[in-house]
Amino acid sequence: MMQESVRSRRGVVAAPHMAAAEAGREVLKEGGNAIEAAVATAAAIAVAYPHMNNIGGDGFWLIRERSGKVRQIEACGPAGALATRALYREQGLERIPERGGLAALTVPGAVGGWMLALEAAKAADGKMPLSRLLEPAILLARAGYPVSKSLAWRFTTERGAAIEAPGFAETFLPGGKPPNYGERLSAGKLAETFEQLARAGLEDFYRGDVGREIAADLERIGSPVVRTDLERFRAVRREPLSMSLKSGTLYNTQPPTPGLVALVILGICERLGGVKAESFEYVHAIVEASKRAFRLRDNVLTDFDRLKHDPASFLTPEALDREAKAVNMSRAAPWPRPAGEGDTIWLGAADSSGLSVSYIQSLYFEFGSGCVLPRTGIIMQNRGCAFSLEANAANPLEPGRKPPHTLSAAFAELRDGRQLAYGTMGGEGQPQTQAAFFTRYVDHKVPLAEALDRPRWILGKTWGTSITNLRLESRFPEETIEGLRRAGHDLQVLPESYLETMGHAGAVVQHADGTLEGAHDPRSDGGAAGA
Repeated sequence: MMQESVRSRRGVVAAPHMAAAEAGREVLKEGGNAIEAAVATAAAIAVAYPHMNNIGGDGFWLIRERSGKVRQIEACGPAGALATRALYREQGLERIPERGGLAALTVPGAVGGWMLALEAAKAADGKMPLSRLLEPAILLARAGYPVSKSLAWRFTTERGAAIEAPGFAETFLPGGKPPNYGERLSAGKLAETFEQLARAGLEDFYRGDVGREIAADLERIGSPVVRTDLERFRAVRREPLSMSLKSGTLYNTQPPTPGLVALVILGICERLGGVKAESFEYVHAIVEASKRAFRLRDNVLTDFDRLKHDPASFLTPEALDREAKAVNMSRAAPWPRPAGEGDTIWLGAADSSGLSVSYIQSLYFEFGSGCVLPRTGIIMQNRGCAFSLEANAANPLEPGRKPPHTLSAAFAELRDGRQLAYGTMGGEGQPQTQAAFFTRYVDHKVPLAEALDRPRWILGKTWGTSITNLRLESRFPEETIEGLRRAGHDLQVLPESYLETMGHAGAVVQHADGTLEGAHDPRSDGGAAGA
């Protein structure tokens, strides 16, 4: 089942849907740079993978410039002006609902991130017109996109079949029935929305005709996001988090993302010493490091502008030493704890000039809020249901506040000269899968495609399940499984060899000799494409 990696001298793109990867590859072939290719890929996959992402969601970028500088773009939207705790209490709600208009309570940030990314692309001599970058998305939306295995599978699950939200059935259940794999599904008004953005510019999404239509539809479905929320939104540039290891310098995204979690896991694992890949010690070390990192997250991560602790303070050698010493390498720490979920796409691109992109885009739950806006065809995220209605919570609902995220994009500058952009989707599995991939590829020197293929696990909640125990794909050695049981892990070995709930991971590499390499997860519908 393992996919081969792709190598190129000009450029490479990796994405969880091949139509999107091909959109990026064509941009590279025509002389576009890696950032332009990533925008074209992001637009195309917003159409082709609607259960995972859409322009009604958020995104986070890490861009490695030719100079070697790594920069972050935070493109997540805040809660709307009417999104008060009182509004939800008046509805008799104890928590924010997962679906419907009241779940669609945050401004979509992804398109704002594309705007800043294209500014960076222009600064790197990018000359591709926006209309060309959006063309693959428009063609997919116009013709109807083929239903992927991942999308078809969604409707076999209890959650996917039971979504009730404005516009959902009309969009995803033609004739009242779930679509089958390979059928073409209409994207409704989304093609017209992309065409308008191609003509008027991405600014129109927030402060033009598209923004006006979005606001009108949001008011109609009872969303607390209003026109002025859209008009005021701007994505922001931030300095990413970074950490030095023996293998190189690692980068990840700032709060409200769990980038800190991903880095802490790898920092702890390095201190736990070298262990054989796929052994009990290997899996146990990452699982126990994940528990330590998740506890940090619950106490630290919130809206970047409301942080009470400096995230960098948890990445010092002294802080990581303390966390590593708290890990018992023969016994599992208590679990579970409250958990989150999420559906996401990661994509990466690199070109021969030295530009690399690690980008992640999401709706949060599968299909987000489930709300499809009729005038634009946009699917609205439900990221805001991660807020609490308790005033003393770590992340209480407040107008203008940004919710905690499960998204994070990763990048590493390795000491041997390689530049590695990588990431994954999969709820709380994201930082764990990042750690598994990184340690296999970098520390254990497993080839790129094989590192993405090898069996995985997840601790915590994802993909709409209420299960929080440790779940493993079936391909692990029996001695590893037995070792985990003896150590006291609440363990479930799943019958499948490859399971979509383990996430869709991908990576692109710039090798020291100038060769570019990309690969994507066999659990997805995607792959890599070289220019």
